[in-house]
Parts: sequence; structure tokens; C-alpha cells
Amino acid sequence: MPDEDTSLVETVNGAIALTIPAAAKMGVRALEVRRGYARTTVPVEGNGNHFGAIYAGVQFTVAEVLGGAITAGSFDTAAFYPLVKSFDISFRKMARTDLTAEASLTEDEIARVAAEAAEHGKSDFTLEAVVTDTEGTTVATSRGLYQLRAFGR
Repeated sequence: MPDEDTSLVETVNGAIALTIPAAAKMGVRALEVRRGYARTTVPVEGNGNHFGAIYAGVQFTVAEVLGGAITAGSFDTAAFYPLVKSFDISFRKMARTDLTAEASLTEDEIARVAAEAAEHGKSDFTLEAVVTDTEGTTVATSRGLYQLRAFGR
């Protein structure tokens, strides 16, 4: 992984710890962050529910933080910040191992969002994520509607 990508991972993990302490306590962390792509993880340990699977809220969180991670790798975070407007998740299989979530945005979508946010102070984008277990089985899929907003506008 290039130094720039390593720095982005460290930045995102620092932001999770500072701005979303509950996610940090779950053990949610970024594994890879680069322009148009982010991958996060969460451990099974400490995140179980009453029937031995990973709690649904933990699965939601490992997928939802991808919006901030994608923003860090794809947009000017000195000028813009993300927020989530809506989020849908479908639980497909029991999650009983560490989990990984990943999502991507195309270059065309990044360009559209950046231009619209620069002109209007905000721009919506949709991020679809897949959450998998250590065997590569899809345990959840999500679709989040995010908004990139300009500071001070």
C-alpha cells in the first residue's frame, strides 16, 4: 500500500476514534482507503448478541462508516464533510466471524459530486456496500444516501 494510502487509513482510524467513540469501542477500523474505495473491518469478539451472532448495529456501523472513509480518500476534506441522510441494510446470513465491509465510487461520480458540492455547497451520493465474513460470504448489503457538504455554507 503506498504511503498516501497508509496515511489515509491512519486519518480515518483517528477520525473514527475521535468523532465516533462507540464505533471505535466496537473495534471498527479502516483497512484500506484510497480514491473511490474504502474497506473497513470489525472483530467478532465483544460484538455478539443473544444468539451468538454479531449484533445488527455493529454490522450497520462497519458499513455506514464507509461514507466518511470514501470522503477522506475522494474529496477535499478541508472544504467538505459528509453526512448520512438515509441508510438501508439487508442482513443476508448469520455473521459469526470478523467482518469486512467495502464500497466504491466511480471517477465519474466523484467528479459529479465534487463539482456539484463546489457550486451549490452540497451534493448527494449513494454508496452501496457489501459486508462479508472471513469465509467471503456476504452477510449483509447496504445502500446509504450521503451528502457532501461545504463547511460554512
